[in-house]
Amino acid sequence: MNDNIYHDFPTDSGYLTQIIQKKYITAAVADGVLPKDAHRMSDVISLSASKDIRKPIQFWQLYSVLGQDRIVGIVSEFYKRVFADEPWFSSVFKRVGGMDHHIGTQASMWIDVMGGGAYYNGGEFRINFHHKHNAHQLMDQKGAKRWAELMVETLEACDGFMTDDPRVRISINTFLAYFFDKYASEFGFENRETFGATNPPLEHRF
Repeated sequence: MNDNIYHDFPTDSGYLTQIIQKKYITAAVADGVLPKDAHRMSDVISLSASKDIRKPIQFWQLYSVLGQDRIVGIVSEFYKRVFADEPWFSSVFKRVGGMDHHIGTQASMWIDVMGGGAYYNGGEFRINFHHKHNAHQLMDQKGAKRWAELMVETLEACDGFMTDDPRVRISINTFLAYFFDKYASEFGFENRETFGATNPPLEHRF
């Protein structure tokens, strides 16, 4: 891979990184996306993305490619859209806090999961509390649909934050799809949303 494509930001496990990694690998093995021995494959469990562009980026490796500023940039662009949206949707976020609050919280969660270190203090308990007590009004089919639409708009407008690595957007889609499946199961709505192509099945030759 060319140097102008690959970046190598220092990584570290956060409050969520290993927990989400293990849960995703288990689900991906069951779905045939990862091989049965994925939890022992260095290219899979490493927090640093492979420089071999043929190998997919697992979403806990995204920080190694994007770094903090790009992740914050994507999240910031998303919340600009959220706060400008229709009141039935935006009011739920505004009741919890201002735009800077949401950008800081969401970016911290993304960075933590994506291998940037311990930024999201409270881990899974904090995520669950937020969705059950702060965002519960939107944890349904209608809210999920609008959230996904705004996120897709954001990602399509954020090519400048994606680097020249074509694997990045696919990895972010995989990250979002995993959490959407999780929330659909927890809150009892059907997940009909898609963010685009996700990581393809990993072959053993990788």
